[in-house]
Amino acid sequence: MSRPVPPEQPDQPKVHVLGIDGLQIRFGATLSEAANRAALAFRAAVEADAPPGVEEAATSLTSVYLRFSLADTDHVQLTGALQPLLDRQDWYQADLPRGRRLWRVPAVFGTELAPQLPDVAAKLGIPPEDAAAALCAAPLRVQAIGFAPGQPYLGELPPEWDIPRQTDLTPRVPEGALVVAIRQVVLFSVSTPTGWWHVGQTALRLFRPDAPEPFLLRPGDELRFHSVSPEEFDNIRDPDGGAVSERLD
Repeated sequence: MSRPVPPEQPDQPKVHVLGIDGLQIRFGATLSEAANRAALAFRAAVEADAPPGVEEAATSLTSVYLRFSLADTDHVQLTGALQPLLDRQDWYQADLPRGRRLWRVPAVFGTELAPQLPDVAAKLGIPPEDAAAALCAAPLRVQAIGFAPGQPYLGELPPEWDIPRQTDLTPRVPEGALVVAIRQVVLFSVSTPTGWWHVGQTALRLFRPDAPEPFLLRPGDELRFHSVSPEEFDNIRDPDGGAVSERLD
């Protein structure tokens, strides 16, 4: 009689030296909900009560980067100062940071504005309208900001969405393009070439260099898409692309 397979456990946090003035606290070697939650929560805790010398904190999908002043601390001292905070709780079960927002974002799925929705639907074995409905079914969390200014990586989608990137590049997708691959959604803040599948199009301006807060979204925010027609999309005029937001806590 075979034994039941125990549930997969997240990695334990690991501290790594990163350059002459940085540390990386890694909560997982691969992306998971628990590792991303831990990274977001730990960064918030560091920013609320930063050890001496810490000048900057930033998150990737599964880790926290800390940049420190060499005049105030070093790798060994800062690692020691962080250990009580790491030991304080199970960061994989931590509450997400306060101040998060839920954004409700209109998007066109398919049509000539987002022409690769049928390709993705075929890979999933479902009609394109069902693929669009699945992308609108639940909020997706901003797991990290990166690659381009203010650009969010959103996830995770269900396991059946673990589709590979394209083997070739799409020469260019517009700002606001909603693209998918490997169980994630990326919402482009700039027009760019991409190997991800262009399945939706929004009018959201994510990067506003002249604004006091140039990045519209923050890690931990959530986005929920809803489908609109191309005609409705053409009538969107405001810089938020028709999106509305509300506090989650």
